[in-house]
Amino acid sequence: MAKIVENKLRNIKKKLLSPLYEFLQDSRAVGIVLLSCTIVSLIAANSAMQPYYVPLWGAELHTPPGLHLPHTLLHWINDGLMVLFFFLVGMEIKRELTVGELSSIRKSLLPALAALGGMVCPALIFTAFNGYTPYAHGWGIPMATDIAFSLGILSLLGKRVPVTLKIFLMALAIIDDLGAILTIAIFYTVSLQLTYLLCGAGVLALLIILNLFKVQRLVFYIIPGLLLWYFIYNSGIHATIAGVLVAFCIPLSKIVKLIHSLHDTVNFIIMPVFALANTAIVFPPDIGQAFTSPVSYGIMAGLVLGKPLGIFGFSFIAVKLKLAALPDSTSWPQLLGAGIIAGIGFTMSIFIATLAYRQAELQIISIISVMAASLFAGIAGFIYLKLVK
Repeated sequence: MAKIVENKLRNIKKKLLSPLYEFLQDSRAVGIVLLSCTIVSLIAANSAMQPYYVPLWGAELHTPPGLHLPHTLLHWINDGLMVLFFFLVGMEIKRELTVGELSSIRKSLLPALAALGGMVCPALIFTAFNGYTPYAHGWGIPMATDIAFSLGILSLLGKRVPVTLKIFLMALAIIDDLGAILTIAIFYTVSLQLTYLLCGAGVLALLIILNLFKVQRLVFYIIPGLLLWYFIYNSGIHATIAGVLVAFCIPLSKIVKLIHSLHDTVNFIIMPVFALANTAIVFPPDIGQAFTSPVSYGIMAGLVLGKPLGIFGFSFIAVKLKLAALPDSTSWPQLLGAGIIAGIGFTMSIFIATLAYRQAELQIISIISVMAASLFAGIAGFIYLKLVK
């Protein structure tokens, strides 16, 4: 009798949890969760909940005396939790560079050149609107492609797009992330503190030595990794770069398991929290004014026009010069469609917006523009690829 009850409970549990597990494994799930969190956050920030919701993210947190640490909830999310996001991205980049789709020049050249075009053209378009103005520092905002949302849109199209196009877009987005990381490290560093920088370099050297000696126990990477985060946070370089540096030092044999174990935590906890915190923005009384700024022109034109123009243009030149070949079973119209979808910036673009501008007004304009452009790029890319062959 007890065994029958146990089996029934197991079957009920399976029926209840299986759809959830299937949803979490679906590449569309991350995009759906992020979009839902964004909508919830915007509603909360512009409703009767505003006096409680918006100040929540700016709440001061007590830190141990003598330690220079993030002091608000928003700072802990952007400078602390997001380190795990960058750690995951860094491991994915290392895996693809060593054994994946970017492991050979032949495999990586087309997505690499396409990603370069997809970064250069949006930055140039933004500069065309904002060069030699106080807003010029935001040129990095439209450079990024959101992996979760872009691949989620392609997944919605099912067999209408070839697998090779999905692989191309994934490789492009990974290289794009690497470009965004380098942009943050080089161009969005305000000032450097040499002592902390040297301490960080020493810890990084230790991590590299551990990797060279093939040390496998993760604890020997985690503890120095926390120290590296602290030193980089105080050096003036954005703290999230520590996540990428540690990721590149992790032994390759551990990376696949770590990516698998961190995937759900990062995609279904950290990124949604990031979306909630960074889209807790109060719309101006006349929201239309947010779209009349040269900042919004630069961001939206950069993502909606610059991305497909740069990705398609650089790919076309590379193929015509016989430097690379078009992916198998993929047509030029389909490649253009992938370029349109790559205009979904979201996570990384919003992150860069918080670094590019310190004024709350400019951050709000930037975030609204990123969301509007990403929504347009996603819908336009989906419809376009639905119609072309």
